[in-house]
Amino acid sequence: MIIDCHGHFTTTPPGVAAWREAQLAASTADELDAVAAREYEVTDDEIRDAVGGAQLAQQRERGTDLTIFSPRASWMAHHVGDERTSREWTRRQNDLIHRVCTLFPGSFAPVAQLPQSPGAPIEGAVAELRRCVEELGFIGCNVNPDPSGGRWDGPALSDAYWTPLWEAMEELDVPGMVHVSASDNPTVHTTGAYYLAADTTAFMQALSSGFLSRHPGLRLVIPHGGGAVPYHWGRFRGMARDQGWDFEATMAQIWFDTCVYHQPGIDLLLEVVPTSQVLFGSEMIGAVRGTDPDSGRHWDDTKAYIEASALDAAAREAVFEGNARRVYPRIEGWLPAR
Repeated sequence: MIIDCHGHFTTTPPGVAAWREAQLAASTADELDAVAAREYEVTDDEIRDAVGGAQLAQQRERGTDLTIFSPRASWMAHHVGDERTSREWTRRQNDLIHRVCTLFPGSFAPVAQLPQSPGAPIEGAVAELRRCVEELGFIGCNVNPDPSGGRWDGPALSDAYWTPLWEAMEELDVPGMVHVSASDNPTVHTTGAYYLAADTTAFMQALSSGFLSRHPGLRLVIPHGGGAVPYHWGRFRGMARDQGWDFEATMAQIWFDTCVYHQPGIDLLLEVVPTSQVLFGSEMIGAVRGTDPDSGRHWDDTKAYIEASALDAAAREAVFEGNARRVYPRIEGWLPAR
């Protein structure tokens, strides 16, 4: 079985954007109440068309079995509006993901967006996580380490502010993918710069603070191949030795995905990062949608890179399936029948 740990609903029906546009256009309390009183105008058939002709079609073409699926990351936009704006938007986005996973059993497993408005108490995110896991069967969540959209003026992941969320994730036995949303700075490209810088920043916060040791049941997935970490593996290990940080203990609670879109990059990732800490991911359909003219394959067809790597059969099985089942234990109920 091949489990893709990183998928977003990027092909949503028009009713999703229409609801969001109405919410952001509302300028009075009455207008906001009117938008909040209604749900998305999206039918099951529209969802089937949106998914069946895109994510599901490419899954089948590439030979993957199940995608761990969450709302579109760049649309989380925690920096837009206020706490209520984020809460209302988040709830509908998560309910939409649940509909997808229910309509396509055995093909998708749900992961939640959290309502992380800057400056808002973390308890709102905890409440939405509990709703999604306990009532809807979600298997994990996305955690935005910088809800400001690029200002980085909120508390670091090691700050006590986050403790209620980390404790809830431990209690519920769900991991978090550390994933920012859209950049609010026009000089910092969202998918080409902000995402990768945020991945590296989150890793550095964990390594330098050692906060994961206070939460031994907490598991974090850093996407996009871990940002700069594998490429600068020696830098981070060297700093850890210089400063007395526990590099190995930090890595034992962190996993990187394989959203790296060329063979040399995948080979480097798999050579320097322990195989036990790597999850197969493609971010399909996401930041890079075209085809590599050299190979004729989609850039994000990461399965082909792993199959062409030097991994032996046991390591390949761990990356494709085994590691994901360890990191996301609640996935079992969403897996396709053997």
